Amino acid sequence: MLRSGTSSITSASSAGKGLDSVDTRELAGTLDFLRAAEQLKNVTRTSWTSAGHQESVAEHTWRLCLMALVFESEFPSLDFARLIRMCVIHDLGEAIHGDISAVLQGDSDKAENERRDLEELLLPLPDRLRMSILELWDEYEAASSPEARVAKALDKLETIMQHNQGKNPPDFDYAFNLEYGRKHTSDHPLIVAIREILDQETARRAGKRK
Repeated sequence: MLRSGTSSITSASSAGKGLDSVDTRELAGTLDFLRAAEQLKNVTRTSWTSAGHQESVAEHTWRLCLMALVFESEFPSLDFARLIRMCVIHDLGEAIHGDISAVLQGDSDKAENERRDLEELLLPLPDRLRMSILELWDEYEAASSPEARVAKALDKLETIMQHNQGKNPPDFDYAFNLEYGRKHTSDHPLIVAIREILDQETARRAGKRK
């Protein structure tokens, strides 16, 4: 967005001429995108918080990023910045048509539909940024890199953790989580250890329902 050869700090702070240093059309488009992405604060998931309110996609994304941050040292070979970027954008497409619970997905074309929604959401952005985000999303969805596989694993674990921690409806299906995301959470010692702890929690909560 900055014009080449221009210092953002110097230009933005000199005599109120900040707009002279940016491409205002790109800036307007980026702000439009950020306004549209705000919808993730309103889109709810089939998870409840410990206080009993339905979790938003934005709240889920926040704790997923926090998980990546606190476990960073356990994955020294990863490109941590790339991992965090994937975590940030992995559910962006849900700003358009919302989240579909894993329980309800069945044979639906969730990934295809979500990518189409993501493309729509990204339209106001500059081409280079739009393509960069789409590339990250495709990498995440295909789990085609070590960073993507860890992001997917943490995504599943965060979901299960929230289900176990939440003040859920009486008919909540805890048992579903005993197999949920299994293929993504079985190839790293830390991931496996977290999964075992969460499975024990899940089994206890499922047992209380019987």
